[in-house]
Amino acid sequence: MAKKAKPFKKILIANRGEIACRVIRTAKQMGIKTVAVYSEADRDALHVLQADEAVCIGPAPSSQSYLDMKRIVAAIHETGAQAVHPGYGFLSENAAFFRRLKKEGIAFIGPGERAIKAMGDKIESKKLAEKSGVNTIPGHTVALKNAAEAVKIAKKVGYPVMLKASAGGGGKGMRVCRNEADTKKAFVSAVREAKSSFGDDRVFIEKYIENPRHIEIQVLADTFGNTVHLFERECSIQRRHQKVIEEAPSAFLDAKTRALMGEQAVKLAKAVNYVSAGTVEFIVDQKKNFYFLEMNTRLQVEHPVTELICDLDLVELMIRIAADEKLPFTQKDLKIKGWAMETRIYAEDPFRGFLPSVGRIGRYEQPEGKGVRVDSGVYEGGEISIHYDPMIAKLITYAPNRNEAITAMSHALDGFYIDGVRHNISFLAALMNHPRFISGNISTNFIAEEYPDGFSSKDVVHDNPAQLVGVGAAMHMAYQMRAAAISGQVPGRERQVASDWVVKLNDMEVAVRVQAVDGGYDVEVLNKTKGISKAILEVRTDWQLGDPLFKAVISGNPVIVQAQRLAVGYRLSHTGSEVIVQVLSNMASELFKLMPAKKALDTSALLLSPMPGLLLSLAVKVGQDVKAGEELAVVEAMKMENVLKSERDGIIKEIKVAPGDSLAVDQIILELE
Repeated sequence: MAKKAKPFKKILIANRGEIACRVIRTAKQMGIKTVAVYSEADRDALHVLQADEAVCIGPAPSSQSYLDMKRIVAAIHETGAQAVHPGYGFLSENAAFFRRLKKEGIAFIGPGERAIKAMGDKIESKKLAEKSGVNTIPGHTVALKNAAEAVKIAKKVGYPVMLKASAGGGGKGMRVCRNEADTKKAFVSAVREAKSSFGDDRVFIEKYIENPRHIEIQVLADTFGNTVHLFERECSIQRRHQKVIEEAPSAFLDAKTRALMGEQAVKLAKAVNYVSAGTVEFIVDQKKNFYFLEMNTRLQVEHPVTELICDLDLVELMIRIAADEKLPFTQKDLKIKGWAMETRIYAEDPFRGFLPSVGRIGRYEQPEGKGVRVDSGVYEGGEISIHYDPMIAKLITYAPNRNEAITAMSHALDGFYIDGVRHNISFLAALMNHPRFISGNISTNFIAEEYPDGFSSKDVVHDNPAQLVGVGAAMHMAYQMRAAAISGQVPGRERQVASDWVVKLNDMEVAVRVQAVDGGYDVEVLNKTKGISKAILEVRTDWQLGDPLFKAVISGNPVIVQAQRLAVGYRLSHTGSEVIVQVLSNMASELFKLMPAKKALDTSALLLSPMPGLLLSLAVKVGQDVKAGEELAVVEAMKMENVLKSERDGIIKEIKVAPGDSLAVDQIILELE
């Protein structure tokens, strides 16, 4: 886009985290001053450090800070900001916030009040879509009064059905129901979650489309009546209705379907006099029939993939539209160029049921290179708080085609190192290397179908374990050579350039001979075992002790392995697999075999909080009989409800906490007998 005069001198970003940093980046490129707002918990956050000015707007709870219009308006007047970018979430789709800013003479970088109100209510937006000639999902677009009515309507619509919060988004207040029992239970939890997340407990029902794809159309409109669509994004890889991977364009759509979906998205936008950037979301069945799902009247988390295939900056366009500038192009000018892929990196542990992880980031190293982009709101030494969304960063790759974009993403994930909190990089890498994902045969059920029992290390068996043997052996040689270089070594511990060891990897033992050579190490595999043949692995690397990324060329193949030294051994992560490698002398290996296995502590009688959070409710009382699988408690963490169930039959012996209590990780909630 040609360089233009800046439309505003100063804007305030009414948000936090990576989206606040994203808006600040574009504003600075445009020569616009920025103001960050922050809660007391975010005093040292990255968006605060990057902005030209920053104003504290209250304590940690978002209801007393990021959702407090009065405090944000006060910050606007204090700093003299002329416009506000709301990002996504918080007040981004709040019509009252738009009205307040308009009253104060402050520009809102987003759509008008009518569009926000009409599209922010899922029930009303569906009615409007039907009226505008947009395909909609069959259902009952009236708020349900109680669980009994929910059951009645569900039978009429026909199972399976989806319960949805009218003011919902981000998967909150959504439940799939396949029978009457599901519906009764889901109604209560959906209403509770909707009220907690949006302050609106209205829930409605629509038909659940089996094996669907989630495909959305980006729209853009100015104040002069010009409306265009920027093609589609495929967002079908989801977990608990939360998007995990997004890509643009979609490998599923043909040109005809793409054009029809774009036309309907533009038609809906025009029906509400939409201005700024917005997204019309559709459910698409396996026959390419598509149905309106909702419209998000804000910038989407996944907007970078659209920016890359269209070579546009959506934030800049939003700012210029808010300043009454015309769109500099028409629909005919827009073409799809290349392929973009985005993964969402969260502070959660995929090997423990995706439980949220909080704490301080001890080390943080982002991947770099051609076609790699990282949108992040954290930094090394920063903190992941319990109070907000657990997103750490978005990793985006761009390439001429889908296969190359996937390859670039897989390589970039290997090079993204985060220590101090658990994260989902291994899971994302596993998805990126999954044959079904690579084939494009995906739906919103992909994760549930491929990982029905959750994600575990057994789901990610490394396709070339010899590489990990080579890395572990080379790292161990480097540490041994440093130790031997220290003066005063006892006889036999002098510096060696070759050693014979046993590498223990999962249930395999691999005998190796390691030799230091110019530019790295030669690792000779001496015995054949499962998936590993006798061979000499040429490990060429300039890796230094303590570096968390082992970058090397192993027998001609470039690899990046995340490597962490442990008390005994090394934790290695690559293409989604995570293994512990131990490198031992032959004598030590024999001694390990003789050592008795440690018995795990029996906690089967205790219900422990799997994460820091807030105890929302208890479903049992002392003396009550419970069965395995029965709900015991609900814990809220990072804006999501987590239902804790009994792992065995028993009687509630003692309850240690009460609803409303804050819980630490592994804190005892109750005890069974």
